[in-house]
Amino acid sequence: MLSRTAENLFWLARYAERAGNTARGIAVAFRMAAISARLGDEGAEWRALLTASGGDAGFYRKYEAPTAEAAIHWLVFDPDNASSILACFEAARRNARSVRTALTVDMWEALNDSWNHLRNLAPDATEGENLIDFLGWVRERVTLFNGAANETMLRNEPWRFVHLGTMLERADNTARLLDVKHALFAPGVEGAVDYVQWQAVLRSVSAMRSYQWVYRERLSGRRIAELMILRPELPRSLAACHGAVADTLEAIGIGQGGRFGECHRIAGLLKAQLRYGRIEDVFAQGLHEFLTDMITRTAALGGEIEAFYIRH
Repeated sequence: MLSRTAENLFWLARYAERAGNTARGIAVAFRMAAISARLGDEGAEWRALLTASGGDAGFYRKYEAPTAEAAIHWLVFDPDNASSILACFEAARRNARSVRTALTVDMWEALNDSWNHLRNLAPDATEGENLIDFLGWVRERVTLFNGAANETMLRNEPWRFVHLGTMLERADNTARLLDVKHALFAPGVEGAVDYVQWQAVLRSVSAMRSYQWVYRERLSGRRIAELMILRPELPRSLAACHGAVADTLEAIGIGQGGRFGECHRIAGLLKAQLRYGRIEDVFAQGLHEFLTDMITRTAALGGEIEAFYIRH
């Protein structure tokens, strides 16, 4: 497959997944902001979300304070934010148009219809309680696109690059989400507010019921960290995402006549570390240090994938 096509498919999937992840984060922050306000720090949730999105530096160059209105506008519509929901859908559609013949009809319609709807969005669509409906719609559209890819694409090289982009973006998001909330999972942390925050973190990855199914006990910070980092049953855990990335890269390498590079080595190491890791060792290293390392290595892996398959 041409490197240009691989690049378009890889980033098409990353942008689509990023839009859905941003919608998930805003929904949780919106619900939790009221609790933070009662505790005297109204902007805490929005600060955390901006940090997790990786766009906090750009935000503070434009806005003075992380108010709900400013943060929501930055994360949904702001043209200066290349990772806003609107920008992600636009970039995903632009990449999709470049490789239209590599996509199925269902995939193209999922993206194109979403973009057309966003362009004609009513001014009050993200105001007040309308915000939750809008964010639910974004998540549904991303799920529709991912479902179309999984259900209608041939399991060939184009599908592998789409899957690769989705899983890499998802791994990065999970690590960032946990990192900005790492203090919640420290040993000995447990209170009414912490419990509500734990629920919010699990809901952000649609894992409340998964936690109950896996552990069958009340919430604990340690268990939540273990679920989201090391349990391969959870589709958004680091173990599941990096396992999928490593397996997909291996399939691409084999399909190209046994071409392997640095990206395959990094992916294999990450997969093995998460597959055989123990949560005790994660906390011994320091949860923040562990997650920061994961974010850095995931970014390095993305760069090596592009260097080997796209700019090679």
